Amino acid sequence: MSTKEKTSELLLEEKVSTQNEIVLYNDDVNTFDHVIETLIYACDHTMEQAEQCSIIVHYKGQCTVKTGLYDDLKPRCSMLLEAGLSAEII
Repeated sequence: MSTKEKTSELLLEEKVSTQNEIVLYNDDVNTFDHVIETLIYACDHTMEQAEQCSIIVHYKGQCTVKTGLYDDLKPRCSMLLEAGLSAEII
């Protein structure tokens, strides 16, 4: 492996490791409409993205709804929590 390949591989690993995810969890309280509206507002989802995520959460129990840098995800996750949804940054 050349030095250039090693450097590229290392940069790729660093880039991936700085990405975090907001994971949304299922609950028995919030309606689909509320979850969809909140995802559109807090995560800048399209209607279709929000609908798909809400269905995945409902059937699988959880879904990654946003990926990015921690500083961008923190206020978004806070909005989800303030809206009564169950979410965390991982």
